[in-house]
Amino acid sequence: MKRLFSILAIAAVMTFGNLQASTVPAQLLTANVQLLIAPITNTTTTQDEVSEATTDELSFHQNLKRRFIEGGPLFMGIVLLCLILGLAIAIERIIFLSLSTTNTKKLQQNVEDALNSGGVEAAKEVCRNTKGPVASIYYQGLDRADESIDAAEKSVVAYGGVQMGQLEKNVSWISLFIALAPMLGFMGTVIGMITAFDKIAAADDMQPSLVAGGIKVALLTTVFGLIVAIILQIFYNYIVAKIDRIVNDMEDASITLIDILVDYKKKK
Repeated sequence: MKRLFSILAIAAVMTFGNLQASTVPAQLLTANVQLLIAPITNTTTTQDEVSEATTDELSFHQNLKRRFIEGGPLFMGIVLLCLILGLAIAIERIIFLSLSTTNTKKLQQNVEDALNSGGVEAAKEVCRNTKGPVASIYYQGLDRADESIDAAEKSVVAYGGVQMGQLEKNVSWISLFIALAPMLGFMGTVIGMITAFDKIAAADDMQPSLVAGGIKVALLTTVFGLIVAIILQIFYNYIVAKIDRIVNDMEDASITLIDILVDYKKKK
C-alpha cells in the first residue's frame, strides 16, 4: 500500500509540473499581440517573417510544448499519461532497488563473526538489523539451520525466489508503456493521414494546404510516442541491470551462507 501511495504521489507531482504546458498558448498570444501592435510603418513585413520571429523568441522547451499542443489533446494526452506513469514506476523501482543494495561482503563477515561468537540467534539478530534481500535470505537460512543443512538450503532457495519477485515487481508495466507509446503515436499518424485524405476527397482538389495540417499532426504524434518510448527504455534497461546485479549478489551470498553453516556445524 505504501508503494502504491508513493507511485500515485510521484505521478501527481509530475502531472502538476506538466500543467505548465497550458501557459504556452498565453505566451504565444502575448508574442503575437506584441507583433501586432508594432509600428505599422514597416509594411514590408510578411506573415512568414512574423511566424519566424515568434518561433525564434521561443526557447527549445517552449517550442517542444507548443509542438505537443499542436499534436492534439487525445493521443498526446494518452502518450503523456504513459510517460508520467512509466516514470513514476521507474523512479519508485530505482529508489526501492537502491535501498535493497547491501554491502554483501560486510554482511557475510558480520554473520560469520556473530555465528562463531554468539550462535545462530546472534547471527539472526545481525540479519534483522540489516536491510535488503540478502539479509532476509540469510535470516531464513539461519532460521532453519538447527534442523539440517538441506533444510536451510531449501529455505534459502525458496525465499530467494520470493525476493526476486519483489525486485521485479511492476517492472512489466514499464515495458508495457514502452510498447504502448509508439503504437499510440502510429495510430495518431494513421488517423491524421485518413483525415488528410478525407479533406482531399471532400475538396476534390490536391492542394498542399489542405493536407499539410493533418500530416503535421500525424507526424507529431509519432515523434512524441517514440520520444516517450526512448526515455522509458533507458530507465527500463537501468532497472533490469540493477536487478541482475542484486540477484547475482543474492546467489553468491546464498552459496557463502551454506558454506558458513557447514563450517559452523563441523565446529559444533
